[in-house]
Amino acid sequence: MTSDSDTAAPSGAAGNLRGALLLAFAAVLFTAETTLARVSAPVANEAQIVFFRSAAQLVVSVLVIWRMGGFSRLVTARPVLHITRGLISLLTWWLYYISFRILDLALATTLTFTTSLFVVALAAPLLGEKVGRARWIATIVGFVGIAVAVGPSADASATGIVIGLLAAACGAAIVFLNRILGRTENTATIMTWIGLVTTIGSAPVAWYLWEPLAPADIALVCLTGLLGALGMWLTIEAYRVGEASALAPVPYVRFVIAAVIGMALFGEQPGPMLLLGAALIVIASFVAVRHEMRKGLTAPHR
Repeated sequence: MTSDSDTAAPSGAAGNLRGALLLAFAAVLFTAETTLARVSAPVANEAQIVFFRSAAQLVVSVLVIWRMGGFSRLVTARPVLHITRGLISLLTWWLYYISFRILDLALATTLTFTTSLFVVALAAPLLGEKVGRARWIATIVGFVGIAVAVGPSADASATGIVIGLLAAACGAAIVFLNRILGRTENTATIMTWIGLVTTIGSAPVAWYLWEPLAPADIALVCLTGLLGALGMWLTIEAYRVGEASALAPVPYVRFVIAAVIGMALFGEQPGPMLLLGAALIVIASFVAVRHEMRKGLTAPHR
């Protein structure tokens, strides 16, 4: 695992193939992460899950920084932005894990795809960018897809749906911060600062709400956090070696994996409206992502 600025990346078809494989594997890891977060619900609360996720990212990032030649890379002229980025990640992870514990895996996964729609919707007011007709149409179609997907379960899962959408909106904020920080900071620096801020920020709450964990339970939540951290590093590496527009469709494999796991482990049955809504969101997000990635706006957002 390396920074995007430290190793020459493969180009063309070879790079796209490698990136697609890495991104597909990351989708598996992210789905496994959220599945374990659901499984661990009876023994560990969200505060503990977030703390172990933060600590896992910090450990992985420190190891990468060390392999890259030392901790001098952590020196930055933008500490306030790094702290802000870390705090928003902390909030995003918290909302993210809660949504996956409340909602069916397929629906919660579908809501994560709306981050790219929020990016388009907020690009004009926040960055003063011109958003063309095609992108607005794609965004509107995507939000219609949300209404279609959540409609059958809105009464029973309103809280979870709102939390999932808030997590996606926070993810959009992270995208904008990534764009700003990425102009001067390398990936390893950003990721290590995130791990540091989220670990420090989550530790007091986790300590206050701590629930006793058996050794097996500790191993479970540690594995949950490690899967999330590794999934993020693989995502970053995938976009380093592959062309963003070529990789844009790959993350949507998460919906298929989540739907299969939801049916196999939790007896969930994605209905036709969820499938239709998910299809609309995926199509709209794909259009938005292809355009925004060409501009360097969209990036791994957790």
